[in-house]
Amino acid sequence: MSYKLPSLPYEYDALEPYFDKQTMILHHTKHHQTYIDKANIALEGTDFTDLKVETLISRLEKLPNNKKQLLRNNAGGHANHSFFWKILKPNTCLQGKLKQAIEKDFGSIEKFKHTFETIASSCFGSGWSWLVQKNNKLAVVSTANQDSPLMGESISGVSGTPILCLDVWEHAYYLQYKNQRLNYIRAFWNIVNWDQATVNFLENQSCI
Repeated sequence: MSYKLPSLPYEYDALEPYFDKQTMILHHTKHHQTYIDKANIALEGTDFTDLKVETLISRLEKLPNNKKQLLRNNAGGHANHSFFWKILKPNTCLQGKLKQAIEKDFGSIEKFKHTFETIASSCFGSGWSWLVQKNNKLAVVSTANQDSPLMGESISGVSGTPILCLDVWEHAYYLQYKNQRLNYIRAFWNIVNWDQATVNFLENQSCI
């Protein structure tokens, strides 16, 4: 099985004016595709070609030493982007059990957003900001490069089940926002797919 570029569940201009069409095209068809191509090459000749990418990155320690870093970067990039595209959608509303959990664990929606913005804007270089659930509690964490909480603390430094995430690599925003990362982060709130985030949250709840 080779990994393939997933189709977006919306048109490239659907997230404007918050995420521009040109960035979305380049981000999806060039950056994401490159991670997939490199991951597929790295997987050739291994016993891991039939694993879902989320499963693969959760088992990095079991990979051959000469494949670990390649797949950490590139399978990680594929998994992270595939998750990210689904968490984007205009005109959804935070409500229900996820809203209640955020208010419980952060004190308010405003405090959650402030925490997320602070962590996302302070990520040095390239990486991701995540809302995760761990030990039945929500937390905001950051990972470097294409690391994921699914990789576990021994590799990425964090762990937990992803609920939503934001790509803070420059390629995700530089054409539109230049060096104003915080403006990009704040624009993100207008296109968070809270419906999908709630599905992610509830599915994890059912596994606890």
